[in-house]
Formats: sequence, C-alpha cells, structure tokens
Amino acid sequence: MPSKSYFTPEVFEFLLRLKRNNRREWFLKNKAKYEQVIKEPCVRFVCDAALPLHEISSNLRSDPKSSLFRIYRDIRFSNDKRPYKTHVGMQFSLSTGSKDVHAPGYYLHLEPGGCFVCGGIWQPDRIPLLRIREAIVAKPEEWKKVTKGLVLSDEDKLSRPPKGFPGEHPLVNDLKRKSFIALIDLSEGQICGPKFMNEFTKASKKMAPLVEFLAKAVEVKW
Repeated sequence: MPSKSYFTPEVFEFLLRLKRNNRREWFLKNKAKYEQVIKEPCVRFVCDAALPLHEISSNLRSDPKSSLFRIYRDIRFSNDKRPYKTHVGMQFSLSTGSKDVHAPGYYLHLEPGGCFVCGGIWQPDRIPLLRIREAIVAKPEEWKKVTKGLVLSDEDKLSRPPKGFPGEHPLVNDLKRKSFIALIDLSEGQICGPKFMNEFTKASKKMAPLVEFLAKAVEVKW
C-alpha cells in the first residue's frame, strides 16, 4: 500500500486539551476541531484499512459506522461524570451480525503516551470463555505456537485456576485469563508517520494466528 499519513500531532494535542477541559461547553466550542483532526482522519483510516484487513480475513469488518467508537462516555451508571473519552478507539472485529466489543478481532488505541494495537478477544461471555479454555487444553502445542513472540495482557486474570480445570496444568496461567489479548505498542511518531497503515497491517498479521485460534474456539467464522 502506498505511503500515506492519516494523523498529525494535533490529534494528541487535542486529546490533552480535552483531558484538561472535559466539559460539554468546552467540547461544543471545539467540536469543529475535533471533527477536523480526529474524526475525519479516523474515518479515512478505517475506510483504507478495509483492504489490508480483508487480506488477513475476509470476515474482518472495517467501516466507520461499526469500527469507530464514539467520543462520548456512557455515564448513566458511572460515578465518573466526565462526558468525553480522552482517547480514540477503533475496532475491527470479525463479523457477528452486530457491533460486539467482545467479538474476536483487533482494536487500535490512540492516547497521548499510550498508543497500541491489540488482537484477540476481550472479556468473552461464559460459554465462549469456556470454549477458549477447552481449546487451550485440547490443543496446547497450537496455543503455544500462536502466542509465540507475542506479549499477552495480564491485567484480566483469575487469582485461582478456573473451576473444572486442573491447577497443575502447564498452561494454567493462560487458563486463568478472562481476556485473551496480545498488545503491540506504537509511538506517536508511528501514528503520525506516512507508513502507519503498513505498520498497523504488519502488527495485525503478526497477531492473526492468535485471533484465528480464538475465532475457531468460539465458533466465529475466520
């Protein structure tokens, strides 16, 4: 894919300003800037990402309506009443018929000092979670192969082995996981550079065997 820049340092400058001024009045005054430096570049990136992601799996979705997360926070049941997110999120999940943050796929996160792309499945429901654990037990060598060279997030784990699984299993630390996510960090320079799409695609391909393993485990078409 030809080199093409999507984002500028202004995306991070805006997010820093939003963090300091997380109020509806401020955002409304600066909404046009948000549209210019964040939303419109994200839409272009999501549209262009469709082709390279399709080459990884024809069932990966990449379109602005389903891929780009809203900037607005859901504060209905939260004690934190700040109305806006101070990061940008884009999801590229395997087609399941609806937008599902728990579906296998990829997620791109843009935040000052904390950009990354991840692949896998986040907090699957009880039955898909059980199927993943059963797949790890049934295919331990394949699991080792698809995770080799990847850094899996350890933030979402049980303190004890899950019920019904042996505590002495050699992969017990993986069986304790409630999310199965590999992360690849990105710099702001990469995000704003002309080769970002190529770097995003390269990272996605590196994590593809893991995403495919998880998709097959939860019976989602790869």
